Amino acid sequence: MVVDPARVPGHVAIIMDGNGRWANQRGLKRNAGHEAGEQALFSTVEGADALGVRDLTVYAFSTENWKRPVEEVRFLLGFNESLLRRRADELHDRNVRVRFIGRRDRRVPARLVRLIEQTEGLTRDNDGLTLRIAFNYGAQAELVDAAQRLVDDARAGRLEQVDESAVAARLYDPEMPAVDLLVRTSGEQRISNYLLWQAAYAEMVFVDTLWPDFNGDELARCIELYQQRHRRFGTAMDTPMDRREPPPGDGDATT
Repeated sequence: MVVDPARVPGHVAIIMDGNGRWANQRGLKRNAGHEAGEQALFSTVEGADALGVRDLTVYAFSTENWKRPVEEVRFLLGFNESLLRRRADELHDRNVRVRFIGRRDRRVPARLVRLIEQTEGLTRDNDGLTLRIAFNYGAQAELVDAAQRLVDDARAGRLEQVDESAVAARLYDPEMPAVDLLVRTSGEQRISNYLLWQAAYAEMVFVDTLWPDFNGDELARCIELYQQRHRRFGTAMDTPMDRREPPPGDGDATT
């Protein structure tokens, strides 16, 4: 099977997992796996752009990652800072618009926040692929922050009613479209507090590939699997299986 360009998912989200295991398998420190993951990220960005994906969101650092060893946390903060210094211009030249989602609280170094803002500003007007980087991000924290904004706006008289649109407008990036395909590498099969609101109806693909070995070709294979799915969004689809007579006593059952 090959990717059908007419049915490419508009928004792909990826949990980039397996850097540590990749390094351990090679007798290296975990940080070496994070470094190797940089090439995987940029190969995936190139692949997504070539396939026609409009939005790509990657999980770079979660609110739970602060619990990791201090040395690893320091490396990850420094590595993300270094990556922006080295790669922001390249992303800009590729017409990629870069957005960050997550808390920019006091735990994030001020110089890294400045680089994040500079990268967003540099690429703001680009109209190619939108790359969102979830940094110091947790979906539960995002929903808590959105709820606090609802409370604040209600107190200020800026909120008429609470509905799905009101919540969505107060998420970290209200422009973010719903996730069509969520991919997790390394064989783990959980979503780890990632985009709980946006991925409500996402198709999920879990692959055994460790993140440093992932690339644009791997992404294409995930999209091929996605294109074999039938997305129902809560509705029913009349298939030969659905048309079978229900067993006795089950005529009123719903699924």
